[in-house]
Amino acid sequence: MTITSPNPHTTSRANGSTPLIRLNDVTKVFLTDEVETHALSGIHLDIRDGEYVSIAGPSGCGKSTLLSILGLLDTPSNGSYTLKGNEVANLSFAERARIRNREIGFIFQSFNLIGDLTVYENVELPLTYRGMSASDRKAFVTEALDRVGMAHRAKHLPSQLSGGQQQRVAVARALAGKPAILLADEPTGNLDSKNGVLRELHRGGATICMVTHDTHFAEHADRTVHLFDGHIAEEPIAA
Repeated sequence: MTITSPNPHTTSRANGSTPLIRLNDVTKVFLTDEVETHALSGIHLDIRDGEYVSIAGPSGCGKSTLLSILGLLDTPSNGSYTLKGNEVANLSFAERARIRNREIGFIFQSFNLIGDLTVYENVELPLTYRGMSASDRKAFVTEALDRVGMAHRAKHLPSQLSGGQQQRVAVARALAGKPAILLADEPTGNLDSKNGVLRELHRGGATICMVTHDTHFAEHADRTVHLFDGHIAEEPIAA
């Protein structure tokens, strides 16, 4: 595969508005046992409000690293990341934690549900850190579970659910806080089929960034960013 160096921010839909997310020349280097691993190199990426963006590429190309940076779970070695016009590097630890809790929803590949909590309690847990009243939390959780068709399983434990149902609970947990952006790590077919949950959420106005190695899932997004060895491959120009 030929890797090119696209012009800054050519990976966005240019409409003159400020992007929800902007990565400018982002690099991530891991140092282990005196060995440098360049996970990301010179990443330029804009994601606008309401977009559904797929980040595709083979295993080991840097997709998960990029998603961790977008979700404020990791920081770039170099370059800048602005979220809703704010430079992330200037934020304190507490501010970053608040943004993760309020602005970003995560759908983890392994679901990360807590086994001894019910479906309802798993979805409610992130909201407890906001100081919300019990009645407000109930309204948010109920709406999120209804949205993914899991309200009837609210009292069940994760072990009593199928894999697809667990992923829907993970989606509900991500949605309950009404985040500005939803980050999905390697979704399965039931979540991102033609009439799946992500498509439904996008039609409702959600901004979605999904990482996947499966081109079938990537086809459902508005736009696909291709990663290869930590670089963004040049995207084709739409006619």
